[in-house]
Amino acid sequence: MKSHFQFSNKQRSGIFLLVLVIIVAQCIYLFTGFSNNEIPVNQDELDTFRNEIDSLRLVEIENSKPKIYPFNPNYITDYKGYTLGMTNEEIDRLHQFRTDNKWVNSAREFQQVTKVSDSLLALISPYFKFPDWVTNPKPKVNSYNNSYSNSNTPKTFAQKIDLNKAIASQLQKVYGVGEKLSMRIIEYRNKYKGGFISDVQISEVWGLSSEVIERIKNDFTVKTPRTITKFNLNTATRDELVTIQYIDYEVANNIIEERTLRDGFKSLEELTKVEDFPIKKIEIIKLYLHL
Repeated sequence: MKSHFQFSNKQRSGIFLLVLVIIVAQCIYLFTGFSNNEIPVNQDELDTFRNEIDSLRLVEIENSKPKIYPFNPNYITDYKGYTLGMTNEEIDRLHQFRTDNKWVNSAREFQQVTKVSDSLLALISPYFKFPDWVTNPKPKVNSYNNSYSNSNTPKTFAQKIDLNKAIASQLQKVYGVGEKLSMRIIEYRNKYKGGFISDVQISEVWGLSSEVIERIKNDFTVKTPRTITKFNLNTATRDELVTIQYIDYEVANNIIEERTLRDGFKSLEELTKVEDFPIKKIEIIKLYLHL
């Protein structure tokens, strides 16, 4: 260790000079400024850049907001109503109105049903989209006595048009049936070889209100029904019952169990007492059964 700390005169002078240079360099760094004068800034350009950044920020905020697309107010869900700013009470009033199979056909009627404020109505009503037959109702055609213009004079069976042979232009003469609904009726009819079995099947077409269905029945009826196999309700097997529309294996088993308990059904209406039976479709199911 002693050899590491013994220096010659030249070595001591060199170390002293090195320490002195380091101290001088530190002093120059601390007390001498190396930066030039402040860079000149063009305030107008700076303001322009700031405005552009603020504009981009506002655009980004606007794009991040949830967008509202045109919608039919009759189908507003709880979540949709909440995002539109409706209260729970206003949403419940609409749902209660719809449970009675009623329809809102204008912004004013929507406000009357839901009791929303004028400010909220003005905000969301531009996005309301109603069916074409509501916004652009077809004028009454005098050359065709439809159920809307002649509701007090029901037609006889002979005067009515066969629903299984009607074309789209004839169906469109009924008030409330436009191009889309007429095509839906024909498409549903064409799903089955032979068409409709009975007038009651017209209720299976999506989008037809009860009022429009009654108008159709006033001018059209099934004169050439599709041939089907009918089953005796009191003797039909499970495999035969499941071939009927809207009856699955579970319902078929329940029908057989109920039939055994009752020692046979006395009427087709007794099917409503069967567990899990689709009561709303009983008129369709009755087309395939007899006693």
